[in-house]
Amino acid sequence: MLNFELYNPTNLIFGKDQIQKLSKLVPKDAKILLAYGGGSIFQNGIYNQVKAALRDFEIVEFGGIEPNPHFETLMKAVDVIKEQKIDFILAVGGGSVIDGVKFISAAVHFDGNPMEMLQKRLSITDLSRVIPFGTVLTLPATGSEMNSGAVVTIEATQEKLAFGGPALFPKFSICDPTVIASLPKRQLQNGVVDAYTHVMEQYLTYPHEGYLQDRIAESILQTLIEIGPKVADNPTDYALASNFMWCCTMALNGLIQKGVPTDWATHMIGHELTALYGIDHARTLAIIGPNLYHVMFETKKAKLAQYGSRIFNLTGSEDEIATEAIKKTVAFFHTMGMDTKLSDYTNDFKQTADFIVDRFDKRGWKGLGERQNITLEKVKSIVEMSY
Repeated sequence: MLNFELYNPTNLIFGKDQIQKLSKLVPKDAKILLAYGGGSIFQNGIYNQVKAALRDFEIVEFGGIEPNPHFETLMKAVDVIKEQKIDFILAVGGGSVIDGVKFISAAVHFDGNPMEMLQKRLSITDLSRVIPFGTVLTLPATGSEMNSGAVVTIEATQEKLAFGGPALFPKFSICDPTVIASLPKRQLQNGVVDAYTHVMEQYLTYPHEGYLQDRIAESILQTLIEIGPKVADNPTDYALASNFMWCCTMALNGLIQKGVPTDWATHMIGHELTALYGIDHARTLAIIGPNLYHVMFETKKAKLAQYGSRIFNLTGSEDEIATEAIKKTVAFFHTMGMDTKLSDYTNDFKQTADFIVDRFDKRGWKGLGERQNITLEKVKSIVEMSY
């Protein structure tokens, strides 16, 4: 097992009727920026619950944070915080709102152009230089409620870039599974596939001695396969909703990646498809992931075979199990309502591979994946296979 450090200070409050605890979780006398997205919290009653719980606090609202939050929008929130002398942020939304708040938190006191945090993938480490924040999760998917990473889109350059650091963990996150009852089926499907691929990025590498990490990862995958189609059809079932929400958090709260190699190339390529074509994040993962497994088959074959035998109970030779495991993964994505080819989303894809390779080359991203052996040539093959 590889050496590792595990640090996660987020206080996770999970279950029904937990929003009422906000008044005890937010620092006393804090002036709060209430940040949210497109307004669904007004329709599902969460806004009223939050406002009632914080009735004794001074609140400034900032709405309109986009799915795949835009740098340009977030900088407007930074201006509000400076003007209003805000000292605490509450993110009420899904992963995009929470990611956006992480950026806002770090940008307020950043020396220089905050865009550099994204372009240079800076690690934010100084707690004295960020605005503390908490979250009320409304859409399970990204695990952002219990990690310190974020992804932000620079609209001007059509780039979707990641950053983070140990200073960007939420102080607390309220996770009430009943909030998913009002979500559209497409968003629930996206959440399942997003969480599934998060696990695969940390699991589907090569055999190692992280036996427990593998078993925890496999249990999350098996649970998502079991409940994914059901929760998309029956989001009011609390047993399904609670297991779904906890799977999404566990998939990316840092636990299963400790002591083991990780990949993340599927995400890095998928982010480009979202930035270029506006395709839902989870759906880009369903497009790229299986094709990456095909292109990198020889170096991932042993782990693919383990995955196939343990998750899908496949038998046969290593090559046979590994090949069938990819097919089973695609079949699961289809069950979750995913299209798995780029041509299902756009007709304007002929030069996509060349564009992405050129962009990665300019960023200095020469080798991706757990072995840094996903070269730019392989990136091109993966994207072209995804057409």
